Amino acid sequence: MSNLYLPKWRFIDESMTALQRSALESFAMDDTLCHLVGQKQSVPTVRTWVHDETIVLGIQDHRLPHIEEALPVLHDAGYKTIVRNSGGLAVVLDSGVLNISIVLSENEGSIDIPEGYEAMLSFVRLLFPEAADQIEAYEIVGSYCPGTYDLSIGGKKFAGISQRRLRQGVAVQVYLCVEGSGAKRAELVRDLYEKGLQGEQTKFEYPAIQPDVMASLSELLDEPVTVNEVCIRIQLLLRALSEEDVQMGGFTPEEMELYLFYLKRVVERNQKMLARK
Repeated sequence: MSNLYLPKWRFIDESMTALQRSALESFAMDDTLCHLVGQKQSVPTVRTWVHDETIVLGIQDHRLPHIEEALPVLHDAGYKTIVRNSGGLAVVLDSGVLNISIVLSENEGSIDIPEGYEAMLSFVRLLFPEAADQIEAYEIVGSYCPGTYDLSIGGKKFAGISQRRLRQGVAVQVYLCVEGSGAKRAELVRDLYEKGLQGEQTKFEYPAIQPDVMASLSELLDEPVTVNEVCIRIQLLLRALSEEDVQMGGFTPEEMELYLFYLKRVVERNQKMLARK
């Protein structure tokens, strides 16, 4: 929690502007922010981002024995697919899923992995005070991209947390299923694994997806919650956490140059990975 109370925060809201862009651009954005924040060229930053129907595959997903037959199932359902070069397994992005990145600096002291996860857990609880005491962090078996810091209410997962570290910057990322059906998103990933495995045994153990263990916040809170409303909550929360006015807005021209460098790197790595399998 102490990591969140800071002299100044920056807020970059791409919940609308990133919709039509590739999720690869978001990975480059967070790499850029890790560099800027880690090297003290920017204050700690929160970035929100939303992408239209996209399944982000992990490296292991791309190694499914029948991946060539599985991908058309997702494409026919209207989803694009990309492969990220970090850990984790498949996650679903769409207009009802809000991604939040908290980017902090290790320039003046290390932030270990559990500390990063706990910072995001605290942030989400502060965002939803009406459910803070119900939000738990533990692995939800049967969910997609399962992990120790799955966030759930009543045993149903609505969020997952990951981390990216670069140039003394730490990006702690969470996807929040805010609107729509968590189970329907999980069905897509279940279909990916069923078609991608076709009953074959593999060295890597893929999760057996149980769609009913996943839900959106709207479903769990039993009231309509929108992505836009959560972005407003984030802005208000950052004002409460910051001693000074929150810095708003996107990259400066100099920062954009650095972003283009990281975007080129992300795209090239993705192409190499797709060629490798």
